[in-house]
Amino acid sequence: MSTTAGAAAGPLRVAHVSGERGFSGGEVQVFLLMEGLRARGHEGLLVCPPGSRSERAARERGFEVACVSMPNDLALPAAWRIAGVLRRRRPSIVHCHTGRANWLGGLAARWAGIPAVTTRRMDRRVARGWRTRWLYERLLRRAVAISPAVARRLQRAGVPPSRVRVIWSAVDPAALAPSAPRDRLRRGWGVGPETTLVLVAANLVRRKGVDVLLRALAAPELPAEARLWVAGDGPERAALEAMATSLGVADRVRFLGRRDDVPDLLEACDVFALPSRREGLGVAALEAMARARPVVASRVGGLAETVVAGETGLLVPPDDPPALAGALARLVVDPPLRRRLGEAGPQRVAQGFLAEQMVSAYESLYREVVAEAAR
Repeated sequence: MSTTAGAAAGPLRVAHVSGERGFSGGEVQVFLLMEGLRARGHEGLLVCPPGSRSERAARERGFEVACVSMPNDLALPAAWRIAGVLRRRRPSIVHCHTGRANWLGGLAARWAGIPAVTTRRMDRRVARGWRTRWLYERLLRRAVAISPAVARRLQRAGVPPSRVRVIWSAVDPAALAPSAPRDRLRRGWGVGPETTLVLVAANLVRRKGVDVLLRALAAPELPAEARLWVAGDGPERAALEAMATSLGVADRVRFLGRRDDVPDLLEACDVFALPSRREGLGVAALEAMARARPVVASRVGGLAETVVAGETGLLVPPDDPPALAGALARLVVDPPLRRRLGEAGPQRVAQGFLAEQMVSAYESLYREVVAEAAR
C-alpha cells in the first residue's frame, strides 16, 4: 500500500501553510484545528515565515515548524523551498490558510506530488479569470469556505461547486471560561451595576466598522449609561481615539488595546457589538454567544448567517450609525430582552460551531481528498 493510500485509513500528517507574519482570527482558527487534530492522533507541521507570531505560537505548543520566507505571491524560490520541506516530511495533505499560502503552498504541493486544500475566510469578491481557475482547479483540490456567504463568493467566481465545501469556523467554550465571577470583574474594573457595558473585540481596521460604533454611541437615542470598551489594536486606533474626542464620547469609551483576557471581558459586558462592513463569519460573535451575551452585528457575510436576528441578537445594515444606535438602545433599556437573546447563544453555537465539530469536518475532508488522490 502506498504512503498516501495508507494515510487515508490511518493517522494523518497535515502540513499547514500560512504566509502571515501577524496573528489574528484566522491564525487562532489554524491552531484550534491543529490542536484538535493532534488530540485525535494526527501529526501537524506548520510552514510559516521566520519570526512570525505563528512560528512562536507553534513552538510554544510543541508543533513541528518549518520556516520559509514568503515575500510575495509570486516568490517562486519560496515555493521551491516549501516543496523541499514537503518532499522531506512527506505529509498526507497540505492545507493552505492564506491567499499567499494558496499560491506558494499550492505550487509546492503540486511539485511535491501531495494533494492540497485551502480555507477561505474573507467575504471579498473573488475575481473571475484564468488565475482563479488555475488556483482552484489545478493547484487545490478543495476550497473550504467558513460560511455559505464565502462559498457563494467562490462559486460566483467560477469555482466548481463540487470543489467548494462549507466548514464553519468554531470556538471552544471551555477556553472561554472567565477567571473570576462577573460581579468581581466589574467591581475590579470600576464598572457599576447601573452601567450597560458594550464590548467590541476586533482588529482596529476600517473593515470592522468601529467608527460606526462610535457614531452610534454619540447618537441621542442611546442612553447615557451605555459605555463602550474596545478590545484590540491596529492601524486605525489613533484615528478612532481622535474621533471619540471629536464626537464628545471620549469619557464613555475605553480603548483597551490588544488583550489576552477576552473571556473576562465577555463575562463583564452586557452586550457584544460587531458592526463590520465585511465579515467572512465573525468568530468574535460566536465567542460572545458561547458566553451567553446578546450580539448586535451588521447584516453582512457570515455574520448574517451565524447571528439569528431576534433569537441570539439583533442585525442592522452595515455603515448605518442610527440603526446601530437604535438596536443598542433596545438592549440598554430592556434587560429581559438582553437576557433572552443571550441565553439562546450557547445552543446556537452547539449547532455546528464547536471546535470538535470543525475538527471532525476537516478530518473527513482530508481523508476524502487523500483517498481521491490515491486513485
